[in-house]
Amino acid sequence: MIQKHLPSAQALAFLGDAVHTLYVREMLVRRGISHSGDLNREALAYVTATAQAAAMERIRPHLTQEELGVYSSAHNTSHINRPKHVKGEDYRAATGFEAILGMLHYLGDGARIRLLLEIAYTGEGE
Repeated sequence: MIQKHLPSAQALAFLGDAVHTLYVREMLVRRGISHSGDLNREALAYVTATAQAAAMERIRPHLTQEELGVYSSAHNTSHINRPKHVKGEDYRAATGFEAILGMLHYLGDGARIRLLLEIAYTGEGE
C-alpha cells in the first residue's frame, strides 16, 4: 500500500463512520428491504458501538500491522464523548473499527474495506 500522511485517528474514525454506514445501508437495500422504517430498524443491528465492537473482534485476526496501528491509536484516544448507555470499551473498539475503515477509504482501498466488512458480517471474504 502506498503510504500517505494520514489524518488524525479521530478524523479517520469520523470518515470511517460514514463508510460503514454506507456499506450497511447498501447491504440492507441489496437484501430487498425497501421501507425506510424497516431499513432504519435493521441498520441498528450494525451501526451501534456494541455491534461495531463485535465486528471488530471478527476482523481482528485478519488485520495488517498498519491497520492494527490505526486501531490502537483510535482506541486509545483520551478524549471521547461516548453515550452513557454504551460501555467504554465497546465505544473505544468501535472508534478503532471506524478508524480502520476511514484509513482504508482515505488510501483508496475499497477492495480491502469490502473484504473486511464481508468477514465482519458474513464470515466470508477469504
